[in-house]
Amino acid sequence: MGPTYTGNVQNIMTSSAGGNGAAAGAARYGSPAVALHWLLAAGLIATFLVGLQASDMPVSPQRIRWINYHKWCGITILALSALRLLWRLAHRPPPMPAMSRLQHLVALWTHRLLYLCFFAVPLAGWAYSCAAGFHVVYLGYIPLPDLVSKDKALAEVLQDVHVTLAWTLAVLVGLHVAAAVKHHYFDKDGLLWRMSLRGPRAARR
Repeated sequence: MGPTYTGNVQNIMTSSAGGNGAAAGAARYGSPAVALHWLLAAGLIATFLVGLQASDMPVSPQRIRWINYHKWCGITILALSALRLLWRLAHRPPPMPAMSRLQHLVALWTHRLLYLCFFAVPLAGWAYSCAAGFHVVYLGYIPLPDLVSKDKALAEVLQDVHVTLAWTLAVLVGLHVAAAVKHHYFDKDGLLWRMSLRGPRAARR
């Protein structure tokens, strides 16, 4: 087993001792951070499933309706991501359990790529809709500005970019979930409790 890394994750995380008793005393994220995390998680799942449903449907009014649902979910994710990033920048996260340098680097870059995709996926989808000539009207009432002008060739490129980024995000989320399961059931270092809706009593940050 390699040496544990005691540096800061993204320059704002510090390490703390792990172990079987860590869960009881693990510091937790504050309620706003926890709420934003799980709202974003639910939104990502919903958006992905709605997108898959719409892509398998034949051209019809029903398909257009599902595509609009997908767009609205995407804009919601974009807003939640902005709120979460602003909150993260303004509030120091709780300490991380001790881990190897390799684990630290994987966690660091996975989180960076997740945040990048939180913004890139919906923005690419929004731009694709505009390039295809379809305005985005949030919830059917709020017209949003076009990010690009109508351009069929650009729309084809942006569609591929959107789909590729969406599947990349799905893989990153899978890695994130797998890491959380590993820390909870194998390392037993209390990491999962930091963002749990219900967990051991602990100090909140």
